[in-house]
Amino acid sequence: MGSDAAGVPAGGEPTTGAGPAAQPDGHGRSAAGRGPKLASVVVFVRDLDRAVDFYQELLLMGVAVRTPTAALLVGTDDTQMYLRVMGSGGEHPLGAIGVQYVIWTADSQDDLHRCEELLKERAAHVASRETGDGVTVVEGRDPDGLPLVIAYPGPHGASQQEIMARIYAW
Repeated sequence: MGSDAAGVPAGGEPTTGAGPAAQPDGHGRSAAGRGPKLASVVVFVRDLDRAVDFYQELLLMGVAVRTPTAALLVGTDDTQMYLRVMGSGGEHPLGAIGVQYVIWTADSQDDLHRCEELLKERAAHVASRETGDGVTVVEGRDPDGLPLVIAYPGPHGASQQEIMARIYAW
């Protein structure tokens, strides 16, 4: 069976070149496979000791490797966070191109409450709110003022059906 110049099979509909396995599921994900998974986050910081202390306590991660200029924190699920000291001159303008913040998932509602209280104790809490789809979100700032978000439940417990309004807040 032939096709015309537009890629339409003779007597048929246009094709995309994607077979049934590559068609998206109801959530826009490809059914062809799981795909890569986020494994590590790299954060540039002004003060390494302060950042390590903050993230260890908030995210309950352990220090796997540490040098005078960097640290690798690892969570119980093998999630990795690299912290690299950039000194006092480092900048991260919100609204610029690039990653703006990372959303972490609390282990439970109690864990989310623990994170919220810790942020409040450190005067780093910005807001807590429930989204329309049953997710509770806690937003704070790290010691360098970088935004961070912790949510519960995570994507496995509550599927997002809409874009978070927070991403338009700049």
